[in-house]
Amino acid sequence: MCKNLREVIFSEELKMKYKEKISDFTRERKQNFSSLILFMLNNLQKSLSIEIDNFITHLTQKLSNQKIEDFTKSAFVQNRNKLKPEVFKDLFNRVTSFFYDENHQANIKTFHGKRVLAVDGSTTNLPDTPLLKEIFGESKNQTQTSICQARISMIYDVLNNLILDAKIGNLSLGERELACSHFQHIKPNDLVIYDRGYPSYDFVYQHIELGCDYLFRVKINHSTVVAAFVKSGEKSQIVEIFPNQKRSLKDKKYDKNSSIKVRLVRVELAGNEVEILLTSLIDTEEYPNKIFKELYFKRWKIETLYDELKTKLKVENFTGYSEKSILQDFYCAVFISNFQSIILHDLEVDLKQKTQDRKYEYKINTNLSYGFLKNRILELLHQNGDLEKVFEELKILFLKETIPIRNNRNIPRNVGKYRTRLKPKVTKNHKDAI
Repeated sequence: MCKNLREVIFSEELKMKYKEKISDFTRERKQNFSSLILFMLNNLQKSLSIEIDNFITHLTQKLSNQKIEDFTKSAFVQNRNKLKPEVFKDLFNRVTSFFYDENHQANIKTFHGKRVLAVDGSTTNLPDTPLLKEIFGESKNQTQTSICQARISMIYDVLNNLILDAKIGNLSLGERELACSHFQHIKPNDLVIYDRGYPSYDFVYQHIELGCDYLFRVKINHSTVVAAFVKSGEKSQIVEIFPNQKRSLKDKKYDKNSSIKVRLVRVELAGNEVEILLTSLIDTEEYPNKIFKELYFKRWKIETLYDELKTKLKVENFTGYSEKSILQDFYCAVFISNFQSIILHDLEVDLKQKTQDRKYEYKINTNLSYGFLKNRILELLHQNGDLEKVFEELKILFLKETIPIRNNRNIPRNVGKYRTRLKPKVTKNHKDAI
């Protein structure tokens, strides 16, 4: 993966495709195109002056035969304006494609031969400027203070911990609308899991056209069919659903009499709470009722992904105030997330061997792994970096810092804990690693 990325980052083709103007990056500057890409992929969190010094110092020490030119904050800001944000999305897509390459098919985790994908949306806070409010939108918090925010959405392979696609846009965009923009990344036979804000007849129909399976959580009053199922007390039931009879269907491929056969499943949780799931997995022998609680719970990984992006990668610590800066930083963070996931995936066999005699299964500490990747990503992606040496360093560090996986833990949720808008305390096991 790294060898391929090196070739791409230092290629003339990438530069020609993603520079804003033909005249950009034509003269030999202290910070050229590839140096700019590497600098921005190093998860910039501190003052730009400190980050620049760190970049120059680290590469100078590690690349003895390579002269690393110093550059100023002003030069960086001018150069980033010459760079299309899509370059980081391109690199992110290359990382994802690498994982699903034919050479890795045997290592891809599936459920009954299906990739398990989850789609979910969130919001992210942006620098509070009039321009960004106009572009992305604004909302009010509990104290009625206006804050600048954007809507983000992702489709995530929950078994392989890989982002397939990520979008950031205006706050007014609906989650279902953004979910449709991910459809090109869904393949026939995939299983896509959604929370209860997504299901509708039309949305289900679109998945049938894609040829994939789906699993939705629905509200108990979602429709009369669901309400009747809840009242029946049945654990599972195959039913037919129809379009909303009050809506115009002129532009649709179906009419009001078109039905879709789906399965409703009741999942009982602690405290007598009940979840209702709607799915295309109709075969009760292949997919018995007992599997659905754990299957739907796998969607939780996309929730923890957002936590990683916001609290560990600190995606909201944007390095600029323009729309271009926001997009660049967002797609850099997505790239780093996938890059780190593939490295961790490659270490799974070593981790299992190391912890095979322990009581619990173990996983690599995600927060620390991002910290260890800082600076070392420069060597991994620089054409003159010692690839094998850096990988061995990371392997030792990652496998040293592992934490047990304790399943079935139930921590009470405090819904209003941030209602006072006080900054939450950082406990000792959640210190910044970057």
